[in-house]
Formats: sequence, C-alpha cells, structure tokens
Amino acid sequence: MIVTPLDSAILDSKEQYVFYHKMLDFVLKELIVNIQKQNLCSSQELVVFKQYTDLFLYSIEAMRIKYMYDEEDNMKIDLTESGFPNYLEFRYLVNDLELKNEYISKLENVEDLKEEFLDVLLRKKQHVKRRRLFQAASIVYYNSVNPKYIFNRFVQGKIIEAPENSPAELLTSWSFYDVSDNRPYVCFMYFNYEGKKSKLYKEDLYQVLKDTAYRNMPLDTMAYNIDRKLPDIHPKYIKRIDLGPLHNVFAKDENLITHTILEGIGKKEIPLESYALSFKTDEVFSGSTFTEGGFFSKQTLQKWNEVDHRKYVFAPHRIIQLLYNKASSVLNELAKEPIQTSDLKIKM
Repeated sequence: MIVTPLDSAILDSKEQYVFYHKMLDFVLKELIVNIQKQNLCSSQELVVFKQYTDLFLYSIEAMRIKYMYDEEDNMKIDLTESGFPNYLEFRYLVNDLELKNEYISKLENVEDLKEEFLDVLLRKKQHVKRRRLFQAASIVYYNSVNPKYIFNRFVQGKIIEAPENSPAELLTSWSFYDVSDNRPYVCFMYFNYEGKKSKLYKEDLYQVLKDTAYRNMPLDTMAYNIDRKLPDIHPKYIKRIDLGPLHNVFAKDENLITHTILEGIGKKEIPLESYALSFKTDEVFSGSTFTEGGFFSKQTLQKWNEVDHRKYVFAPHRIIQLLYNKASSVLNELAKEPIQTSDLKIKM
C-alpha cells in the first residue's frame, strides 16, 4: 500500500516511484489525446505541446532512476495545488548533470558490478543489497540521462510560420515551471514582425521572453511587457496553458477535487490509482493600437482585449460521477462538462 504523510508527500520506495511515473505518463498521454478530440489546441499547438510534455516525462523518468534505490534522499511531490514534483527536483537534475563527468569517473566498472550481482543472485541465492543497487542505478543515471532533455525552469521553442488562417504571420512557444505553484505552463504567441529578419531579432525575442514571461502573471500584463520591449514585434494573440493540479493519492492540498478523491480512496469507493487533472487556458487578442512615448521615442503598442479564462477537468467516468455527487460547485465553473478519460489500472 502506498502511504504519504499528511504533512509531506515524499516518495520513499521503489514501488512508489514506479506507481507515480506510470500515473504521470498515463495521464499526460490521455490529456494529449483528449485535447485533440476536444479541439482545445490547434494541430500545430498540439505538436508543440506534446514536445514539452515529452521533456517533462523524460525528466520524471530521470528522477525515478536517480532516487530508485537511494536510502539517503527521496523525491518530493509538491503539497500545494500541483501534484507534480517540487521545482527543486528539476534543479537537482540540472546540477547533477553539470558534474556528470566528475561523477562518472568515480563510478565502478559496469562489468565488475554485473559479475558481483550474478554471483550474489545465482551462487549465493541472496538479494542484492540496496546500497549496491543504488550504485548500479547511478551508473544508468549518469550514463543515459541527457541534460539537453531536462525540463528546465524556462524552455524556449522555435519561431515558425503560423498555420493558414492564424491571427498573425509567425508563431513561437515557450514553457516554464512556475516556482511558486510548482506547475508547468506552456505558452504560444502569434505575432507579426516589421523589422529586418535576422538571427539577432530571434535572440532579442528569446531573451525578452525569458526575462518577462517566465512565471504565472496576468496575461495582458505579460503581453504588454513583451510588446513594449520589442518595438518591431507586434503580438496579436497569446495563449497560456496551465497544466494542473494533478489530483491523486500523492496530492495533499485544500482543493475540493483533491479532497474528494482522497476521501473516496480512503473509504475504498474508488481505487488507489484514481486521478483527475485540472487544465486551464488563458487567451488574449490585441484589438486596436495606441502610441506611447514622446516625440523622439514614439512606439506603437497593442491595445489588449479582455483575457478569456477557461477551466477544464479531465477524469475517468467513475471520478466524474463522484465529483458530480460531492464537488458539483467546482464543476459549475468549467468551460464545458468534465472530459472523460480512460481508467488507469496499476497492479500493486
């Protein structure tokens, strides 16, 4: 049985790491399928969104390998409205891999370790000690994890031509992991460009996004800051996806959906692997323009319309029924009825 203390959510066994990774992998893949079915993103946005979720899952798998047999440290799941790993876990991965060569030089020879394991298992008929298993896991971790694919605090996408009938000519994307709420966000910006197209203009845009759009803030404020700092770039439409919270047995927050699921698991009304995923989108379009600044520093800026906020919940049929019975007030705030996903089944 998986148990997490009420005042913390620490994964402290091999079974918990396997369980949690299977849950995240399953839920995010279900999310992508159903985003497409529900037309919540364009086809191009969906391709980009999947790339970011792949980075996220790759990082979770790296954490699983890192901590699987570690008796001194454990992976921490955020206690607030997240259900995802604490941001520091991603930071630890980056720090580890920056010292990758130093660690690899201190690891044991793989063939020697294999021979030792075979001797213990086949000749002595004993279990391999956890300390030795951790050393083997470390070899896999440092030799197989690629730092390029770790989900960082800020991940920049490329600038591409926007699909036909888009609000503007160009499209870029970025993703960030907000430190305050420990959730991943994915953003899309459709824009026009009036200057000379060069590598420099891309670098300027990327730097402004990294400095300006790296955290959760009012979307119209983000849009204005980007527009003001890049005179030749005219954003026309910005969309931000807030992924989470993931409501599951590991979450310990005050969210009504989380509380309902935990209560249902506690009363054995629903299985341990039950889940629901909250999903929010903020969208803002530019309307007319206005001029700001003095005679020698005039700049034409976008006048932004009101931000459109939409909330969704993805969950299996049984969980949706439970939420209608015990948390209907939350469901009344959704942009559409809860979106049904498949049941997750994990053999314990």
